[in-house]
Amino acid sequence: MKAAASVPAATRGFDGGKKANGRKRHIVVDTLGLLLTVLVAAASVTDCDAGRTLLSRIRARHWRTTLVWADGGCTGRLVDLARDALRIALTVVKRSDDTTGFVVLPKRWSVGRTFAWLMRSRRLARDYEGRTGTSEAIVRWSMSTVMSRRLARRPC
Repeated sequence: MKAAASVPAATRGFDGGKKANGRKRHIVVDTLGLLLTVLVAAASVTDCDAGRTLLSRIRARHWRTTLVWADGGCTGRLVDLARDALRIALTVVKRSDDTTGFVVLPKRWSVGRTFAWLMRSRRLARDYEGRTGTSEAIVRWSMSTVMSRRLARRPC
């Protein structure tokens, strides 16, 4: 996501793949799309580096988690680290080579759906926070709003 001018240069970066300057939000959700953990990092941080931190957080906070689905950017040593050190089976969901354009991939759509729910919050359209911890708290706050609206809904 793009960062406002108030975001310090030390916590922003440039993602060459998406041609974006700012920060990235990395999230882990359950099968219902509910947020388990979030990591806000400079856009220059690779998915494998962020994945290493997220898997450590998942192991510490949700110790019963044994299976994690990830996108194609999380391959190689991260899979070995998850299996050997953290005892988590990391399954990489890849696109097939013959597909072009947008394709809904099984298991990964729940993360995209959660990002869509979060982006309904105007505060998350751009990153205004000076500290990454504050940005993570804003994401958690926005997700708690989504969940509380679900609980307050009247049954049909």
